[in-house]
Amino acid sequence: MTPALVSMAFKIQHITSTPQEAANQLGMVMGLGALFALICNPLVGRFSDRTTSRLGMRRPWILGGVLVALGALAIIGVTTNVWIVLLCWCLVQASMNGALAAITASLPDQVLVHRRGKVSGILGMTTPLAILAGTFVVNFLGNDLIRFVVPGIIAVVLTLAFFFTVKDRVLTIKPTNSYSVKEFFGSFVFNPVKHKDFAWTWLTKFLIMFGYIGIATFMPLYLTEKFGLSEQDVISTIVLAHVASTLMVVVSGPIGGVWSDRVGKRRIFVAASGVIMVVGLLILAFAPSVALVIVAQGVIGFGFGAFASVDYALSTQVLPNEADTAKDLGVLNMANALPASIAPAIAPAIIAIGAGTAIGGYTLWYLFGAVVSLAGAVLVYRIKGVK
Repeated sequence: MTPALVSMAFKIQHITSTPQEAANQLGMVMGLGALFALICNPLVGRFSDRTTSRLGMRRPWILGGVLVALGALAIIGVTTNVWIVLLCWCLVQASMNGALAAITASLPDQVLVHRRGKVSGILGMTTPLAILAGTFVVNFLGNDLIRFVVPGIIAVVLTLAFFFTVKDRVLTIKPTNSYSVKEFFGSFVFNPVKHKDFAWTWLTKFLIMFGYIGIATFMPLYLTEKFGLSEQDVISTIVLAHVASTLMVVVSGPIGGVWSDRVGKRRIFVAASGVIMVVGLLILAFAPSVALVIVAQGVIGFGFGAFASVDYALSTQVLPNEADTAKDLGVLNMANALPASIAPAIAPAIIAIGAGTAIGGYTLWYLFGAVVSLAGAVLVYRIKGVK
């Protein structure tokens, strides 16, 4: 997440000539890269479900993914060509999201249903903690190469710790059917009529993740344009914003997960989190000062913590087929990746429209994110099989 939210924006600024060109190129790189994330998450999930390695079903894909990503991140760090950045970022997104599919499937592999809310709450803290750690580290890194490589090295080290300590599930019976073209395309689709709860869960996740991840890519450019901050001041501000966000996630995440298990309900936590994120996005849209930007990130973090605390648990309770756990979770993870593809693609147009009005480009962009998040908070109640 560190290259996606911090390093990439500066990298593109360094190899382009104007702010408008930087915004356009950033949108292209992030948007196309996220399409590879969209494809590889469920696809590797399908492969993971069929893996009969003695090392387990999940671990080979997790370690392999981060090793490939580290090499691609190093190339991004040294190149001055936007097209090479694009190519390598697509590789990073493909490999890391393949690893993510296998990681996500480890939850139902390892944890019983009645404890998944608690564990989901703990896991929900890892994303904002990772973002906080990444932006903190980047604050002390002075060039593009180490800003991309150091987070990649940290990913490899921590993945090795996972690889050697977790007893992975081993598939002892080799799948009897071959991997057909039909199965390949089936990795990316599901029947929304037959599996309505799964479909509504997918849509809810997409809308709320759009409000959290989809709008975050342009934060460095927003701070530079609206408040005239230098590159170092932008990084420092993002660090403070992530500190505020992470602290709130630490508060709301575990509490929400444990409470969700105790009362046996998931939807109310998703709905409440979406509304809280809307409030934060509204504050961000009209923030007159950097201080209120930080406050807004804290509010958004509090809402996201409540969402993440039950997201995994809710997702695992609507899966269509236990034998395709990683594949189906990969399809749900498409809802995480897709906002990072769609948002950069449409953001320049929305920002340009807003720039021609009294509202302002980035204000209109964050208002759009608020509306999308609110839709997610409402539509979660279309899920009927989970309370």
